[in-house]
Amino acid sequence: MTTPVSRFYFANRLRLHYVEWGRPDRPTLLLVHGGRDHCRSWDWAAQELAADYHVLAPDLRGHGDSAWAPGCGYTLSDVVADLVQLLRQRTRPKVHVVGHSFGGAASLLLAGLYPELVEKLVVVEGTWQWQSLQGPSSYASRMRDYVDTVHKLAARPPRKYASLAEATARMQAENTRLTPAQAEHLTIHGAHQNEDGSFSWKFDNYVRAAYPARIGLDDLRDVWSAVACPTQLIRGSDSWLEDPTQNGVLDLFQTASNITIPDAGHWPHHDQLDLFLNHVRGFLTAG
Repeated sequence: MTTPVSRFYFANRLRLHYVEWGRPDRPTLLLVHGGRDHCRSWDWAAQELAADYHVLAPDLRGHGDSAWAPGCGYTLSDVVADLVQLLRQRTRPKVHVVGHSFGGAASLLLAGLYPELVEKLVVVEGTWQWQSLQGPSSYASRMRDYVDTVHKLAARPPRKYASLAEATARMQAENTRLTPAQAEHLTIHGAHQNEDGSFSWKFDNYVRAAYPARIGLDDLRDVWSAVACPTQLIRGSDSWLEDPTQNGVLDLFQTASNITIPDAGHWPHHDQLDLFLNHVRGFLTAG
């Protein structure tokens, strides 16, 4: 596998990491990973797409080789601000964006709030906000849950694995469709070795704390409806994510299509790489 170039930039007083593939004179493609993941989870897709695009894949704050935020600054708003800073510093407007899960939700906000930055948008398993906001939830209950979660996290040390092989087994257990080579690659780039020789995941445990102040359903509808660029929604056939053609999400966008990839779960770009690339390439190159 071709190795990308590792780079850093600063946003909101944090030193954040990203990797770069391909030639800068080609159209820029931003790949945004999901929660508790890292930028190198895109490697298989990035290596293929770098033939036609200048690929940037950031480690979100608190993930991979990016700095951890003081306190619990891991909201979608924080991440969108970081992405805007990266695009303003490193690219020409506009860019293509592909975002997965938490990164997909952030990419939707990026495209809706900053339409001048996004040419085309692919959202992979990233419309979960819509279903998460449907149930009743008061600020008081969210605040109490947040404080309790932070209190528990403060007493919870990072989990340690005796060996890289043990951590790899945990990675494969999270997604049983991964090949052993995929699981090993994701673990090598997603874990660091501790001073005692054990291994722990690179992400900050505090990314698990859901901040109580969050976007409301009406505001989310407004932002998603403001996404003016061509948009493709992708989900796995075996995912827990609701079908956007059935829950009304697809109708919120000005111009959007939905793709369901068969025999895939929450990570279609890992589970069915060739199908995923076929859909993304066709969408990005369509007139």
